[in-house]
Amino acid sequence: MTRDYTKGNIWKALLFLAVPMILEMMMEALFALVDIYFLSKVSENAVAAVGITESVVTLIYALGIGVASAATAMVARRIGEKNPEEAAVAASQAIIATLIISLTIAIPGFIYGEQILVLMGGEPPMVAEGLWYTKIMMATNVVIMLLFVLNGIFRGAGDAKIAMMSLGLSSVINIILDPIFIFGFGPIPEMGVRGAAVATSIGRGIGVAFQLYILFNAKSQIKITFASFKWVPNVMRRLVKIASGGTLQYLIGSASWIIMVRIIADFGTEAVAAYTYAVRIIIFTILPAWGLSNAAATLVGQNLGAKKPERAAKSVWMTCALNVGFLLTVSILFFVFAEELIGFLDSSPSIVSEGSKGLKIFSLGYVAYAFGMVISSAFNGAGDTFTPTIMNLVCFWALQIPLAYFLVYNLNFETSGVYIAIVIAEVCMGLLAIILFRRGTWKNTIV
Repeated sequence: MTRDYTKGNIWKALLFLAVPMILEMMMEALFALVDIYFLSKVSENAVAAVGITESVVTLIYALGIGVASAATAMVARRIGEKNPEEAAVAASQAIIATLIISLTIAIPGFIYGEQILVLMGGEPPMVAEGLWYTKIMMATNVVIMLLFVLNGIFRGAGDAKIAMMSLGLSSVINIILDPIFIFGFGPIPEMGVRGAAVATSIGRGIGVAFQLYILFNAKSQIKITFASFKWVPNVMRRLVKIASGGTLQYLIGSASWIIMVRIIADFGTEAVAAYTYAVRIIIFTILPAWGLSNAAATLVGQNLGAKKPERAAKSVWMTCALNVGFLLTVSILFFVFAEELIGFLDSSPSIVSEGSKGLKIFSLGYVAYAFGMVISSAFNGAGDTFTPTIMNLVCFWALQIPLAYFLVYNLNFETSGVYIAIVIAEVCMGLLAIILFRRGTWKNTIV
């Protein structure tokens, strides 16, 4: 049944959008946790290699996330205007752009996998063990990029259930294939950390095949045909304009995380592994919170298309309230059970000590982060990707990176300096987001 999210009870609209989006993200978070659990049984070098590779791959995926943000904004606006044909045109342009970007990255990423790990501070044993993980993830980036963008299209259309099903399918397949390819099973040889990359690529690829089946067979509000895949200059220009802001926004955030990993790498492989465990646990809760944020983006886009800006704003504040309640509860659990959570993944005393320290410090900024993530997503849903880009530039590059360097190398806070800098930056992000959103300039964004 097609729902109209531009009228009726906002709580119901938020519920119908947010629940499948939260479940979608929880499946992704569960996979991230299960993946690192299996890899912890291989070696600390395997975990560290994944942590470093993911920090770099996230930088690349920022391009896909930027296109996905643009696709969500443009599709949502057209659906709000009751124009599904133009929504399909925007969707096809997003897919074309994604294919061009991902294929451009694949070949050099595969060739220079070793140099990437070395540049990020990887020690020789870790580089040797994790090299093929990096190469495979770079070479097959197209399936993950498409998974992001196609789900962005479904979310913009309000088809949150389809987005949930596609990501859920790929995550379940990943979880099943992970131990098979990592440890070997029957005729499949033991591949170690390389097997995790193979499992991820296959699982994501099947998820993308499901998404394309839905789009080409009119199982959603948007129907795409092979004839849709033609260059539409005016739509592509708008898409690129919005996506460039979204890409830069995520590149800034991703680059800052890469620098944080690079600083932590100075303290050895164990420190990187502990940090990776803590981040994976955080992802397990942050991704469901992003599900709520994605719901806000859809509601903003569709309601602006329907000429209802006040309903869009009200939807965002209601989403913020839910997210604050959720992440406050999570932060308390993290602070109390940090040692047990890290110990579940790796019982090494040094890993538990370092990882739990990071988890406890990270949890202190969760409430502020609840506002920052929802409001940033709302700006993107309105097609205003410029404002969150400025927010990221100020909070991450002008504040977080210099502060981390100062705390670590000048005040000798060691890894704690990185964790503290991240929390302070996220708190500032939340406060800045509230101030800028209340100005209301996003209501006049042209998409």
